[in-house]
Formats: sequence, C-alpha cells, structure tokens
Amino acid sequence: MTESPYRQGDHHEKSLTALLISASILTSANVIARDREISVEITNITNATYFTELLVAAHDRNTRLFELSTAASPHLQAMAEGGNINGLIDDLEAVGSEYIANPAAGLLAPGASTEAVFNLPGNNHRFLSIVAMLLPTNDGFVGLNGLPVPKKKGTYIYYLRGYDAGTEANDEIITGGDAPGVPGIPADPGGNTGTGGVATVGPDHNPTIHIHRV
Repeated sequence: MTESPYRQGDHHEKSLTALLISASILTSANVIARDREISVEITNITNATYFTELLVAAHDRNTRLFELSTAASPHLQAMAEGGNINGLIDDLEAVGSEYIANPAAGLLAPGASTEAVFNLPGNNHRFLSIVAMLLPTNDGFVGLNGLPVPKKKGTYIYYLRGYDAGTEANDEIITGGDAPGVPGIPADPGGNTGTGGVATVGPDHNPTIHIHRV
C-alpha cells in the first residue's frame, strides 16, 4: 500500500509536518535530457515534538522506506525507536537512490525548518520519501512515502502524518533506551515530561506500521 501525503486544504487528522517542495526544471545544453533541481523544505509544525536526524530520499517507484499495514523492517525499527538512520541509508545505497541525511544537522525543533536540495538527472529518481523519529515517542516517526516529484516548475505544499512502527508498546516513559527492543523513550529534548508516570502494559493492538495515536 502506498501512502499519499495531503495537499494544502485537505481536511484530515492532526498533521505533524509541513513539507514545501520547490521544483525547477533545468534543460541541458544538448536538449536531450532535462535535469531537475528539487528544493525540499521541511518545517516542524508540532507544539512540543522534535524530529531526530531526517533522511530525505529521491528514488524510483520500486523503492520504499516503509509500507503501511506491514511489519517494520529492522532498519525502520531502528529509526523509529532510536533515530538511527544508518540502516535505511544502506538500503538506499544498495539500489542506487539519491539521499540527503541529517539536513538540519541534528534535531529539528518545533517551529524550525530545514532544506534539502537535489539535482536529479533526466528521468531518474522521480519519487520522494522522508523519515525521522518523533521525540518523545516510543516508536513514532514522521513519514513521507513515495511522493511523485512534481513535473512542472512551481512550489507545492504537503502535510505529513505521524506513524507508529508497531514495534514497541507506547508506555511513554523516558528511560534513555534507544536500541530496538529496549522499552521506553530515549529522551524528551524539550524537557516537557512529567514525573511519577505509570507505564501501559502489553503490546500495541496493531503490530504493523499504522497512524500514530494523538
């Protein structure tokens, strides 16, 4: 199943990210192939949720960083539970995809923006995907899954959802655990957590990748 982002003006559940894509087409000197410069601006429009290192990828139609309603891959789990994007980078490199890792040079705070710029030759890599862990969550991540890159020059705005990897119960307790399979949340960068909380018990009701609860 391919998830589609929402264009500005759609009415859906609470959005977590504003994604601004500015696309321009640069015609090569020989007029045989057209190179495209794609500027991807990502803005965190949450109240108190931070994004870990972002991974922005341009790829072909057969490549996916995640799939809704399927079990998370080990590399997706590592990203969603601890913000580790190295495994997903390996996946992208294995199929020759273009990517920009950590464009914000660290966490992307609420209200902050960052930009990733691609120069894509010809007809290659016509799809765009983005992932980053959400802090503080157990295994939540913001995601864009295989958006077709706009063909016409212009600026396009999309709103992205928050997803749950389905790999860890949402106890919402800060423990410092950031390895796959280690219960708890690594940290709350904003320092907004309370004290004396009691963890929930048992696994998620949906063990596949799904929409994160509010």
